[in-house]
This record gives sequence, structure tokens and C-alpha cells, in this order.
Amino acid sequence: MRPLIGLLKTMRPRQWTKNAIVFAGLVFDGQLFQVESLLRVVLAFILLCLISSSVYIINDLVDIESDRQHPKKKFRPLAAGNLPIPLAIAVAVVLPLICLIAALSFSVPFAFVLGGYLLLQLAYSFVLKHIVIVDVLAVAAGFILRVAAGVVVIQVAQFSPWLYAITALLALFLIIGKRRQELLLLAEQAGSVRVTLRSYNLALLDDMLRMVMTGTLIGYLLYTIEEPSEMLQTTNLGLLTVPFVVYGVFRYLYLMHVKGDGSAPDEVLLKDRPIQIAILLWGLTFIAILYIPRLAA
Repeated sequence: MRPLIGLLKTMRPRQWTKNAIVFAGLVFDGQLFQVESLLRVVLAFILLCLISSSVYIINDLVDIESDRQHPKKKFRPLAAGNLPIPLAIAVAVVLPLICLIAALSFSVPFAFVLGGYLLLQLAYSFVLKHIVIVDVLAVAAGFILRVAAGVVVIQVAQFSPWLYAITALLALFLIIGKRRQELLLLAEQAGSVRVTLRSYNLALLDDMLRMVMTGTLIGYLLYTIEEPSEMLQTTNLGLLTVPFVVYGVFRYLYLMHVKGDGSAPDEVLLKDRPIQIAILLWGLTFIAILYIPRLAA
């Protein structure tokens, strides 16, 4: 029983929240209440979660020694010895094969995106995460592929390319913030836990953080101004959602600089109530803007 519990923990179900962005194409193309499209994206979400879990297992196998030196990661099942290495290797090999076969029978374009995502994550695990700056760009590319995975499984007509750019910038904002907090938390041990932290310093990371934060907010603002006229036959209602985005970004900066949080964005998302409320209000407002005119027509 303990190995199975360890395996489940290593698959990191909490981080499946990152894959929720696969629903972006469905929501922003106005297909949220179309049952067939919804079911197709739900299946894409499940397969994406499973294949990302296989990558987490591979990551922990590769990083087992460095994780043992990390103040938090040393308690992970593989690093702590609670998950047998042969079992982890077997699941890491079999699970991606099952996911790719299922994806191929479901949607060929989706199978290519899923395969590309897997290759990117493997390249990140073994090579890219050791290359300064490239490491954060690779993580952002993974989020773009998540969005693409939800787009290719349905027929989209009004999904804006702006959302790919905003997704990439927001991902960069979160991962750079994570690097910054790791550098502060680990201090002298930072380089032994994550190789690229030897090449970063707070000044560089703070400058990068400011750039991507500014780009994220400007990009989202431009999206709300330019896109609604096509999608909703109305004017600039998307601007109503901007305050929630600004608050969420500022709240995350507050948690980093004042509270010392931010080293694990998924944990912040799951435990910080103000950010959760901001995301909920943003989502409800955007869904109302997108769908009420359609229902009323």
C-alpha cells in the first residue's frame, strides 16, 4: 500500500491544476455548453494529466540525489525511499505509451501535440533545465502546448492568438517568481539543488519579473480591447475583467516580496483565498460576457 501511495504522490495530482488551461480554447471559443466539445476537452485534460504525471516521475528519478539535499523535496517518496525505483521506472515507461496510443485513437493532431509536450518535458528533464534562461522558456513552451492541446481537439473559430502570448507571459511570470524564491530559500545550497540557480541572481530575476509582468498586463489589456468586437458584437466589455487580473498579479507579488511565498505557484493557487476569489470572479465575469449575449440572441 505504501508504494502505491508513494506513486500517487509522485504523480503530483495537485499540479494537475496547471493542465486546466487546456479548457481555454473551449471557453474562449464559446463552446463551453456544447456537450461533445466539452467531453473531448475533458478527455484531453485527463490524458494530459496522466502524461504530465509520468514526466514528474521521470523528473524525480533524474533528480533523486539533488532532491535529497532540498529542505522540502527530500520528503518526496523516491528521495525518501518510500517508492521503489523499479516500480517508478515501470510506470514512467508504460504510462506515456498508454496515453499516446489513446491520444492517437482519439485525435491525430492531439497525439502530435501530446507527443511534442512529452518530448519537450523529457528534454527539459535531461538538458534544458540546466541551461540558464532556456530553462524558464522551456516551461513557458509547455504551457503553450497545453493550450494547443485543448484547441486541436475541437473546431475553433474565434480563439485568439493573443491568448497564446498571454499564456506564455503569465507562465514566465510564475516560473521566474519561483526561481527567485528558490534562490532566497536555498541560499548557498541553491546551485547544488538546481544547477541554473548558480547563474541567476536576484537583480536579474527581478528585472525579468518586471518585464514579463508588464508584458502580461499589457498583452491582456490589448486582448480585451481588440477581441470582444469580433466575438461578442459589443464594445470592450472584456475590460471589466482587467481589475481581477491586475489584482491577481499584484497579490502574487505581495506573497513573494512580503510573505515569502511563491516558490510553488500551484500551492499558492490552492491555498491563497484572495487569489482564488480573484480567479473565480474573473472567470465568472468573462463567462457572463462571452455567453449571456449568445443565450439572449
